[in-house]
Formats: sequence, C-alpha cells, structure tokens
Amino acid sequence: MEQVGLAATSDVTLWSLFMEAGLVVKLVMVGLVAASIWTWAIIVDKTMSYGRVRRRLDNFEEIFWSGQSLEELYRTLSEQKTTGMGAIFVAAMREWKKSFERGARTPIGLQQRIEKAMDVTLARESEELESRLGSLATIGSAAPFIGLFGTVVGIMTSFQAIAGSQSTNLAVVAPGIAEALLATAIGLLAAIPAVIGYNKLSGDANKITSRMEAFADEFSAILSRQIDEKLQPRQAAE
Repeated sequence: MEQVGLAATSDVTLWSLFMEAGLVVKLVMVGLVAASIWTWAIIVDKTMSYGRVRRRLDNFEEIFWSGQSLEELYRTLSEQKTTGMGAIFVAAMREWKKSFERGARTPIGLQQRIEKAMDVTLARESEELESRLGSLATIGSAAPFIGLFGTVVGIMTSFQAIAGSQSTNLAVVAPGIAEALLATAIGLLAAIPAVIGYNKLSGDANKITSRMEAFADEFSAILSRQIDEKLQPRQAAE
C-alpha cells in the first residue's frame, strides 16, 4: 500500500495535472499562461524603453542648456526624427517660425499657438509612453477571476466524479481539486506581476511626462520673452 501511495504521489506533476484536466480548464490554463508571457514581455520592453527615453532626455537637456542657439539646435533636430523634449522643442520652434514668416502681430495669439503645438506633441508623447499599460491593468484585474472560473469547473468535475463512483475516497476527488488549485495558481501567477508592473511603469511614465511638462513650461517662458523682444519694437514703430 505504501509503495502504491508513493507511486501515485510521484505521478502528480504539473504537466500530468494539465494533461488530465478537462477541456475548459485546459483552455483557462493556456490563456492564463499566454497572459503571463505577454505581461512579462510588456514589462521588459517598457523597462528598456523608459531607460532609453530617460537617456535621450538627459542628452537633450545637456545640449539645450549648453548655450547653443535655438535656431542652430532647431536646424539640427528638424532634420531627424525626434521624441520627448526634442519633439516638443521642434513643434514649438516650427510654430514660432511659421508665425513670424506670416507676420505675427499679437504676442498673445502667437504664445497660445506655440503652447497649443507643445500640448499636442506632449499628449502624443505621453500616449506613446503609456501604450500597452492598459493590457497590464486588464490582466491584473481579470486573471484572478479567470483562474477562479477554472477553480469552479475543477470542483464541479470533482463532484461529478463523486457522483459517478458513489465514493468519497480522496483518490476520486483529488484530481479535480488539484486541477482547480492549479488554475487558481496560474491566475495569480499572471495577475501579481501585471499589477506590480502596471503600478511601477505607470509611475515611471508619469515622472517622464512631468519632466517633459516642466520643460514645455520653461521653454514657453523663454519664447514668451523673445516674443516680447521681437514684437514690441514692431508695434512701437507702427
């Protein structure tokens, strides 16, 4: 009897539990494993992406505050694809140049157009930073309930086995209960990293966005002073 019990115990592996599970429970497990893989792919990709964004912001700030003229910096950046602060800077300078080429006369209108151009670019950059984070939130909230569904199906299987065999022996109900617990465990395995990753990455995205917003406000103040310097002599002459 002891040898039989040891043999039965050695046969109970995660793979054997999966293979012996019903079709519905198998689909639940496969879906949760796929969600877990997708979660880790997003976490790794976003972590590396945010690291690159921070380095670009650092490089741009170093160049911007080095004393290089705005016109020269604009010519350099306008010829290449820019992101982050660089994209905000290019959008503002492009609107600045267009407005003066068309004979801008009111500083308030010019300032509003520049700020609107920066706001649109900032919103686009923020949306790019937060892309796919919604998937983490969805997986984090839905995975435990999907695992619970697999648990319910596994327990129902156990009750059906009891009814069919007319026995309450543990050997009869154990497979269904094990399947149920495995589905719950996989659901938590998918949900916990998704929730932690979402909270961490959302915080990182907000910090990067706040940093770009601070630059946009600062650059808007710089351009506002230059607008006054350019338009006041023109208005006085008129």
